Amino acid sequence: MKYYVVAELDVTDPGWVPAYVQHTTKLVEEHGGRYLARTPNLERLEGDRRAPQISLLIEWPSREAAMAFYECDEYRSHREARRDGSSGEFLLVAGEDINGVANVPGQSAPGALSAESGS
Repeated sequence: MKYYVVAELDVTDPGWVPAYVQHTTKLVEEHGGRYLARTPNLERLEGDRRAPQISLLIEWPSREAAMAFYECDEYRSHREARRDGSSGEFLLVAGEDINGVANVPGQSAPGALSAESGS
């Protein structure tokens, strides 16, 4: 099952950013991840929460691949620099539909149970 990192960041000290982007982009790719978005361009559709400066979305082939990256020695100093120079959240989201209705890659086809049972 695929997993996704969803991050929302506000940079408080931009000194870490150039080295972080240069080094972690390659590390993410080496661990099987793929950046889907790294952008300040957001459009609010609902809600009243303040938008972050940067939003990030990374696709991972598995939870194990995401955690291997997150916990690897090569990322540690960059992770600490990001934490020291920003505030925000990093979330790891499972690529699944708990209702089993949406057609999510790697999950059983929607409606498969009802089709087999004759419903």
